Amino acid sequence: MKWTGLNELREKFLSFMESKGCLRLESFPLIPKDDNSLLLINSGMAPMKKYFTGEVTPPRTRVTTCQKCIRTPDIERVGITARHGTYFEMLGNFSFGDYFKIEATAWAWEFFTEVLEMPKELLYVSVYEEDDEAFDIWTQRVGVDPSHMCRMGKEDNFWEHGSGPCGPCSEIYFDRGVEKGCGSPDCKVGCECDRFVEVWNLVFTQFESDGKGNYTPLEHPNIDTGMGLERLACVMQGVDNLFLVDTVQNIMKHISSVVGVEYGRDDKSDISLRVITDHIRSTTFMIGDGVMPSNEGRGYVLRRLLRRAARHGRLLGYNKPFLYEICSTVIKENESAYPELKEKEEFITKLIRVEEENFAKTIEQGFAMLDAIINKGDIKVLSGEDTFKLNDTFGFPVDLTREILAEKGIDVDTDRFYELLAEQKKRSRDARKNAGADAWISDSVDLSDVSATEFVGYTDYSCDAKIKAIIVNGEREVAASEGDKVVVVLDKTPFYAESGGQVGDTGVITIGNTEVEITNTTKDHAGIFMHAGVVKKGSFAVDDCAVASIDADRRQAIMRNHTAAHLLQAALRSVLGNHVEQAGQLVNDVAVRFDFTHFSALTAAELADVEALVNKYIFDAIPVITREMPIAEAKEMGAMALFGEKYGDVVRVVNAEGCSVELCGGTHVDNTAKLGLFKIRSEGSVAAGVRRIEARTGDGVLEMINNMLSVIATCSATLKVSNIKDLPAGCEKIMEEMKAKDKRIAELENQIAAGKIASLVDTAVEIDGIRVLTEKLQDADADMLRNMCSMVTDKFANAVILIAGINGEKLTLCCGCGKEAIAKGIKAGNVVKAAAVVTGGNGGGKPDMAMAGGKDISKVDEALASVIDTVKSTLG
Repeated sequence: MKWTGLNELREKFLSFMESKGCLRLESFPLIPKDDNSLLLINSGMAPMKKYFTGEVTPPRTRVTTCQKCIRTPDIERVGITARHGTYFEMLGNFSFGDYFKIEATAWAWEFFTEVLEMPKELLYVSVYEEDDEAFDIWTQRVGVDPSHMCRMGKEDNFWEHGSGPCGPCSEIYFDRGVEKGCGSPDCKVGCECDRFVEVWNLVFTQFESDGKGNYTPLEHPNIDTGMGLERLACVMQGVDNLFLVDTVQNIMKHISSVVGVEYGRDDKSDISLRVITDHIRSTTFMIGDGVMPSNEGRGYVLRRLLRRAARHGRLLGYNKPFLYEICSTVIKENESAYPELKEKEEFITKLIRVEEENFAKTIEQGFAMLDAIINKGDIKVLSGEDTFKLNDTFGFPVDLTREILAEKGIDVDTDRFYELLAEQKKRSRDARKNAGADAWISDSVDLSDVSATEFVGYTDYSCDAKIKAIIVNGEREVAASEGDKVVVVLDKTPFYAESGGQVGDTGVITIGNTEVEITNTTKDHAGIFMHAGVVKKGSFAVDDCAVASIDADRRQAIMRNHTAAHLLQAALRSVLGNHVEQAGQLVNDVAVRFDFTHFSALTAAELADVEALVNKYIFDAIPVITREMPIAEAKEMGAMALFGEKYGDVVRVVNAEGCSVELCGGTHVDNTAKLGLFKIRSEGSVAAGVRRIEARTGDGVLEMINNMLSVIATCSATLKVSNIKDLPAGCEKIMEEMKAKDKRIAELENQIAAGKIASLVDTAVEIDGIRVLTEKLQDADADMLRNMCSMVTDKFANAVILIAGINGEKLTLCCGCGKEAIAKGIKAGNVVKAAAVVTGGNGGGKPDMAMAGGKDISKVDEALASVIDTVKSTLG
């Protein structure tokens, strides 16, 4: 058996399987695609689950891969033992209804004994105890000595996870020699000692399980094999653990040279060297596949690994950022199989360095806090509040805190920690919700180390820039990836930041093939522009070079509307007087909304004059000149300033010569003719003494005209008017006809009411000279009820009438009292209120006429009957 390097072993395996007709696939990314059940790919089969289930058709029925994997359940054990690691590669060959046990077993034996030249006497094979077929194939077809065969139970040799495809498996073990054993005479395959090492697992997926112990044979059984590359390398290189494998050892040697600590001299320092070695492998590959540091999900795993490694660097006495330096060796040792690492080396290195530096800013205070807690001596459990502070203020992942304190025998109240974390997240969500859609554009993030943004958007719609800061979900990060909501800070930008009533620009920021769609731009008090948007594809990091490009069509529409606001103010002052001052404005790509001081609604004539004057300015094609000048010079020109606004010594003046001169920092067209046309859409009141006009320019006017024409055409068709000129006459004719019909309806309703009243009088109840009448009417509106009550009380001065009108689920009660009834103390308001209460309603009114609303229609008869009691109690 010949010593073989890890990279050579990988290639030997893949080439061998290709010779058997298997398609070599590149490793799938560590981020699962269309699989929410996993944070990170953790096995060779995981990214191919849908091939096995039949949801997706594989590119070939025979496939082989070397899959990058991350597993973190035992992260606290990594380093403490040499067996555990978070990153590993899994060699595998797969059959999707193609070859089965005969081929899988034969190829495995051939690869081990002929390609790698492993001695047959050192190989052992286990099978599921009930899988006679596999036992016979191994012994009779492959030729394995039966004494080297081992039958094992379901727990060891049957692959099954709930319901679904499952089956027995066979494992190939390598005998590392008696000296590696436990010394027990019963030492054999399956023993917990280090002698027999399981190297390759062959899963024969041949059943469908219902999860209740019932198994149905699959029509097309599958093969899923897995062999850890690092474990195979341990065997082929004769070393005890993965940290001694050639490529991994080279990474550790680089770490040792940086921190000045050799491996193998001290158990404690060996733990730290193993932690750092494993974690820098994992994080390099994770970042290479697009995982970004964050406080949740796979980003949290990455951050936790980096900070755990940084902590172990400090335990070795090295307090400066250094992990980023090791990336070059990780990449060098793996680039033959993963060339993408070399392509992303600068990005990976930069991200790790920034993450280290950020942690370094707070780590001293965090450790001081922990030391103070540990030195108390009598503490048994760290409170959730202190754990939360370490996480929130000093950037200590809770798992790191728990691990550090576990070394001192101190527990952590993680239940309370997660309660506080959930409360914080809720507050953040609520704050963003209450603040609006762009609440995550926040100036609460510390950007004190970032210079003000250079704005070049007055002249340029696109420019080269550098990424200075990235904010993701309200927190400053070193990088962002596809799907992230971000705020990007650049050193310079063509994007106008929302101010002076003009909305922020939208557009796109590109970093190579990465695209960030910008949906809004704002700026903070320090002049730092915040580009808010979403990463549409790719990933990027701080200090990357970018190209920032605004939506030019949208900007031009905004410019038209902003210049229109200036022309509108000039026209308003000309038509209404110099008392007109700007009181606010909103300028976007759709419209201009201009608030101004004025004390009455504009008449139609005034609106027409204002609109005509603005359009005259447009048709005159007046040049719009913008330049900076001392404020004194601007005032001499008569430039208008925003009322109450403070300006610096140098101001920007926008001058449409002969009609408008204003101080303004917004963007404008260079000639009024570019507005095309101006049309007022509405005018109304905003507050006492403040009016508002909304208007359109350019394409917006065309849209208004087309909408109006569409409405006119619809009305003409409805009224069957062939010529639009005849539409007003057609509308007048319809109105006259409707008035005539309304008059006739009223006459008929009165006739119906008179007929009802005649029958009511006949059924009236007399109480001490008071005539009480009640009635229940369907589909009677309030006007009809009032008319009927009035007709009765006008005719009978001693009458008290209560009518219930029912319209669907709505109940209305109306009461009228004649003069004689009122004189005896009976009031309509009291009567109707008492009746309404019976139905769960309420109401009241004047003594002669009152109305109320009822709720429970089923009690309407009871309500009507209540009038008798009310009258009697009033009369005494």
